[in-house]
Amino acid sequence: MRILVVEDDSETREYLNRGLSEAGHVVDTANNGNSGVSLACDPKYDVMVIDRMLPGCDGLAVIQAVRDAGLSTPVLILSALGEVNDRVTGLRQGGDDYLVKPFAFSELVARLDALVRRTDVESTATRLVVSDLEMDLLARKVTRAGQHIELQPREFRLLEYLMRHQGHVVTRTMLLEQVWDYNFDPQTNVIDVHVSRLRRKIDRGFGAPLIQTVRGAGYVLRGSEEATS
Repeated sequence: MRILVVEDDSETREYLNRGLSEAGHVVDTANNGNSGVSLACDPKYDVMVIDRMLPGCDGLAVIQAVRDAGLSTPVLILSALGEVNDRVTGLRQGGDDYLVKPFAFSELVARLDALVRRTDVESTATRLVVSDLEMDLLARKVTRAGQHIELQPREFRLLEYLMRHQGHVVTRTMLLEQVWDYNFDPQTNVIDVHVSRLRRKIDRGFGAPLIQTVRGAGYVLRGSEEATS
């Protein structure tokens, strides 16, 4: 899993970073609410651990920013505030689970696993649709405006990732990790080549192009209404 930890206490933050990394997860950290918002609004995370009380802006404000960005990334609130009203407020403000400090690391990991499993079940779709572009995940079939489009396996995976993140910029690093399973940059133009091929297949001859390049950032797939606005 790719996990974001937003925690201002350096000992707790390092403890979580080390423990989760040793468990095989990729961990990013932030030590205040403002930097937490900047990271948390990136759709690449599978789950987040956010402290309730943070400098800059509190954890609930970070969660609100995530939800305002249209992201449903599951959030575990970590807090010393353990009263019932505190927990209820945290959950009502967009948190998915609430763990009171001090905590057992094994329980935190189990709760994160449960959040991700629940999200996987809820987000499992057999059909993705963006404007007149449709992807049937069971039949492994893609059509645009009713016309069948033949894709190679890597192109299919690339398009699926772009469609699942419709309207959000996906970076080269995100594509390398999620589509090519690379944890490093091979310093090749493999992404550019595949995106170019994909564009020719799903955009050429179909009116408004859906895949757009965001210079210096990456790529974004937008519906035809967004693309022409």
